[in-house]
Amino acid sequence: MDKKKYNKSDLKKEERSYVSQLIRYVLMGNLLVREAILNYPRATSDPSLVAAYHALIHYEADEDLRARDALYKEEQDDYLEMIANILEKGEDLPDNIIKAYRKYYKSANIPNGNDARGLIRSFLRFLNID
Repeated sequence: MDKKKYNKSDLKKEERSYVSQLIRYVLMGNLLVREAILNYPRATSDPSLVAAYHALIHYEADEDLRARDALYKEEQDDYLEMIANILEKGEDLPDNIIKAYRKYYKSANIPNGNDARGLIRSFLRFLNID
């Protein structure tokens, strides 16, 4: 079997493409946000993926508001679709999007893995003890 060697740039593009698909599955109603979060790339430090993670969390938090306000739902859906389109191309999200989420969170509480070490790292990040 021929194993393909990846450089960091290829891996970043692959992760971004994968996250764009997760976002699209959420928007189509084929995947719950919490399932997308559970399948999110582990312990990523890519600022674009961290911002997309927070956008998904925000989307989940506003579920009731989207149900009551069709215009808000459309705007939020369009926003996530824009993020998915940019990530699918392997590009960085615009700085204003990254900065908008960075000012609220020191770091993303993205799961670090399913083993004991990953759970401890996630817990420490939750406590802001990186």
